Amino acid sequence: MGDAKEGEEEWPRCVGCGRHVKTLYMQYSPGNIRLMKCDTCKAVADPYIECEFMIILIDLILHKTRAYRHLLFNKLRIYSSLDKVLGDALLGNIVFMTMLFLEVQFILKLSFDIRRYREVLLAVIISSYFKLFLMAMMVWEFPSSVIFFVEISVLSSNTVALRVVTEFSKAHCFGVCFGAHAARYLTERWLLGAP
Repeated sequence: MGDAKEGEEEWPRCVGCGRHVKTLYMQYSPGNIRLMKCDTCKAVADPYIECEFMIILIDLILHKTRAYRHLLFNKLRIYSSLDKVLGDALLGNIVFMTMLFLEVQFILKLSFDIRRYREVLLAVIISSYFKLFLMAMMVWEFPSSVIFFVEISVLSSNTVALRVVTEFSKAHCFGVCFGAHAARYLTERWLLGAP
């Protein structure tokens, strides 16, 4: 959009027309907000502010442009730490896959064949299905200890899947998967600045 004046590029956007708006809402007291209207199209700039996440998710699945504008321009802008978390998670997963491939190469001495690495990648992705349970945590409240159990389940499942595609011992496959998971965990802890 070429309508952004100096400094406006950081402003949120109207989900209807996509134009920049100064603010999406006015907060009068905790829990008491008034949604602001867009100066251009005169509609409420972002009605998704008051929606439950599941409504937004359904609209994203239905490919509604308004939902994507809300998520990409407003939600990530309002909660700017979220894009850092997403970037950190992406980097953590890149470290995980890099370590996994390096360990498969050097510890398991798997010959370099792109088809074999594709098998390993597919096995790890499919065997990480337990991570879908983390999505349930966005809908229902679970104690944070559930994350630990999900990670252990993913580690166990990754080990079995790696053993199936490489035909190496369970101990070797566990060592490879544990090393990759540990590298991802340490990277994410370092990025988050945790002790």
